[in-house]
Amino acid sequence: MLNNLIKNDTICAPATAPGSAAISVIRVSGPQTFSIMDTIFQAFNGPKSLHDAAGYTVHFGKILDKTHLIDEVLVSVFKSPKSYTGEDSTEISCHGSGYIVQQIIDLLQNNGCRYAEAGEFTMRAFFNGKFDLSQAEAVADLIASNSKASHQLALQQMRGGFSSKIKELRKELVDFASLLELELDFSEEDVEFADRSKFMKLLQNIEKEVNQLIESFKLGNVMKHGIPVAIVGKPNAGKSTLLNQILREEKAIVSEIPGTTRDAIEDTIVIDGIAFRFIDTAGLRTSTDTIENMGIERTYEKIKQAQVVLYVCDLTQCQPDDLKTDLLDFQDHMADKNKQFIIIGNKIDELTELPAHFSEYVDLETIFISAKRNENIHLIADKLVQAVKQNQVSDQTIVSNARHLEALYRVSESIEQVKEGFDQQIPTDLIAIDLKQALHYLGEITGHVANNEILANIFGKFCIGK
Repeated sequence: MLNNLIKNDTICAPATAPGSAAISVIRVSGPQTFSIMDTIFQAFNGPKSLHDAAGYTVHFGKILDKTHLIDEVLVSVFKSPKSYTGEDSTEISCHGSGYIVQQIIDLLQNNGCRYAEAGEFTMRAFFNGKFDLSQAEAVADLIASNSKASHQLALQQMRGGFSSKIKELRKELVDFASLLELELDFSEEDVEFADRSKFMKLLQNIEKEVNQLIESFKLGNVMKHGIPVAIVGKPNAGKSTLLNQILREEKAIVSEIPGTTRDAIEDTIVIDGIAFRFIDTAGLRTSTDTIENMGIERTYEKIKQAQVVLYVCDLTQCQPDDLKTDLLDFQDHMADKNKQFIIIGNKIDELTELPAHFSEYVDLETIFISAKRNENIHLIADKLVQAVKQNQVSDQTIVSNARHLEALYRVSESIEQVKEGFDQQIPTDLIAIDLKQALHYLGEITGHVANNEILANIFGKFCIGK
């Protein structure tokens, strides 16, 4: 891909998904865009050549293969540098027939276009300075967003919210690194241009901000991929029935036979703009069945991974003391002690009167439902949304990309090494090496530092036409 980019040729590709539709859009970008388009497109009115058309204008006309009419289309004109890619480009809106789209693509290729590779339009935008690498990655996240939360997160990052924070941190380090380099130039004169006390304070502040970004990944990751919610409890408590009611489909097998669910069943649903990934798990009990025990082990793994745990108890069987014991047992299987538990008291339809210990359930903030009759299921959804929104900070810079997270970990390690170097009074040239490492990893996030392998890996995951 990078070799093709260096050639500075003109590329084309469909920008809409394959299949029949009312319209399809075909993108063309590169230095020969208007020359190639002039050979296949005739406007019904307006300029004879798209070279003469103003940017951000749309022209109605026909696509011709010599004298043979392919389709009547709209062509949008974007002129360098004020286009998505930073190059001269057009978007052809044609009828959504797969045959028509292929005919136009073939025609473009026969007249000098090359079929674009995955992510090549966005890669050109990156190289032409339209946005940095983290913003380019946010474009892919925006396309893949499946909820209001993931959409807003991708939009914030595409607009440069995360980039601005990284650039700010990098600038502060660059300023001080320059003073250290100056000291090395005058090393024989034994002078200090960089105030060590100020620099230590700066390092502490940067380290604090980097660690806050690292911590934000927990929130960013679940906003992007969906908040994992584990449905747990003893056999026959109604977990699978509850999952089916929440998803509004028969996703899990429901049976009165204990131990029916032996492996985790997952599905995602969007509630109030937030994606939740519900996980039905094997019932917790002592069993001699090897396969069921494997399912129970996986249940504890899902509890570790979940941000929210719905503990379903059968009100006709469960006692508050047993419930408290189970909750304490869960604490031994969780890495995050602050994980949210929501207790679901199920089978209220089978109660002829309130149990004597009902008040103890209330004290445990139990939601009382009948999964079988679909009663009060909406209260669970309300509680989940409320719990998530309490943890979200609207103006917080949030990390959601695993590549960025890895780079931030390395930045934090490098800064820690710089601090230790100052404490141990090691030579300035060695400190400068660690400082350059921190700058390198910050630069990897935004693309100030990038190699061909990283770029090919990032843009290769894009869809064709983007």
